[in-house]
Amino acid sequence: MRLGIISDLHANIHALTASAEFLRAQAVDQIVVVGDLVGYGANPGPVIDYVQQHGFSACLGSSDMRVALPLGDREGRHGPAEQVINWSRDILTSEQLDFLRSLPVGGRLKTPSGRIRFFHGSPQDPEEKLDLAGPEEKLQVLAAQYPARLIVAAGAHVPFVRQVGEVTFLDPGSVGLSLNHEPGADVAVIDCVADAAPRVTLHKVPYDIASAAFDIMAWELPAQIANVIKTGHG
Repeated sequence: MRLGIISDLHANIHALTASAEFLRAQAVDQIVVVGDLVGYGANPGPVIDYVQQHGFSACLGSSDMRVALPLGDREGRHGPAEQVINWSRDILTSEQLDFLRSLPVGGRLKTPSGRIRFFHGSPQDPEEKLDLAGPEEKLQVLAAQYPARLIVAAGAHVPFVRQVGEVTFLDPGSVGLSLNHEPGADVAVIDCVADAAPRVTLHKVPYDIASAAFDIMAWELPAQIANVIKTGHG
């Protein structure tokens, strides 16, 4: 069994379509989106439609929650991210907002290698960031609470893999707004075979970065977001 794991699409339809084409060429059996379909980018509607139409498994991200759910609002937020959140909420259709509201906080998959658990932030809160590079003891506690061979948590926009005991922890990075100092879309491929740990391979997928940046400027969204897309620097 082979899985494609992607996250933080951030309304970048150019990055999403290139990543999906790459994963289809890798002959994956399923594509999983670990939250944040919207936010930052200029094409939230097309991204939601693409994920829905292609039947990808998906869970709720922090930006998704802030766009679609009143409980996602937080006082005192300012800056480019909040500007795009408010703009996205205004241009999405009621059906697209309903789709975001329907997303679960997390999910699980059964594979020949064992169970996979995935959630955007923490198992309870998409906005709570897990430090996968932090103390091993905290990850051991999480693994005991949510037994799995692979635990996927996203939101850092930088690909990261770590082994703690028999559990692999993964942040697949960001498709739409990568911050690992290299432009392109971050994608993870997981090979799951019986009697073996899941094997994680990280990839950087090129896409039409100029068009993604142009869309942001055309909608008069913050120029610094286009610069991040072009450079991979936050």
